Amino acid sequence: MDALAVVMEGPERLTLSRLPIAPPTEDDAVVAMEWSGVSAGTERLLWRGRMPKFPGMGYPLVPGYESVGLVVEAGSRSGLRTGDRVFVPGAKCFGAVRGLFGGAASRVTAPGARLTVIEADVGEDAVMLALAATARHALADPKGRPPQLIVGHGALGRLLARISLALGDTPVVWETNPTRLDGAEGYEVLHPDADPRRAYDSIYDASGDAGLLDTLIARLAFGGEITLAGFYSEPVAFAFPPAFMREARLRVAAEWKPEDMAAVVALVADGRLSLSGLITHRASALDAGDAYRTAFDDPACLKMILDWRRCS
Repeated sequence: MDALAVVMEGPERLTLSRLPIAPPTEDDAVVAMEWSGVSAGTERLLWRGRMPKFPGMGYPLVPGYESVGLVVEAGSRSGLRTGDRVFVPGAKCFGAVRGLFGGAASRVTAPGARLTVIEADVGEDAVMLALAATARHALADPKGRPPQLIVGHGALGRLLARISLALGDTPVVWETNPTRLDGAEGYEVLHPDADPRRAYDSIYDASGDAGLLDTLIARLAFGGEITLAGFYSEPVAFAFPPAFMREARLRVAAEWKPEDMAAVVALVADGRLSLSGLITHRASALDAGDAYRTAFDDPACLKMILDWRRCS
């Protein structure tokens, strides 16, 4: 059994290749992919060759951790049935080609325990579930504080704001890119220069910009907290005296857990969280090279997805 897959062979070197995939065990399911998302965070870093070293990192690799497809074969211990639509957070089924993250392929084999069954009518918007779960993970830490300010109105920032609203909070969102000022649903988006407030108790940074910390600390109240909700390839540093005077707190939110995915699936199912309006660009998987460049270089691209339905 094989699959057509996106392969990053090195920085800014991408091909569409046919790869053998591992045969399924009784714990696995085979998924025919419908859509996969392109991450403008970690996958952009892989593309640029700036991804910090992590276990499993290296080229060649199959990217993709935001994938949705249909189960076409289900092992007896997989907990799934043929025909289930599932969210696929990646797969490691490509042998010598690394599956980091492994979801950008026409077909994958993955353990059933890693797959999440979703409602059939969610459709392509379900590629946003990983980012929604990431946002929920940042918000759900019992030691954290609900955001009063969210920095960045990209896909992650919008999901942080939407989930905050679903949980009863109403944050303000900062954005400097004019093309991303629109699209708010129940919250205010403004340029930082237009915000007169100088004392936020809780700021969530979804920009991934390691150089913003001094600016954010200057807007903290005494004892205020900054949550780093994005991913940072550069060292994170800040001037100590302003942080000292405010007795600032710094918190890092890591990747989502299964309970975060279950929570956002429930929020979507009961209508409290919408995933719509976040996908701005679509392309056939056969045009993956151009699609990845658009996702990483076009500031108007909030989320690019690849359509695998005509690929076999």
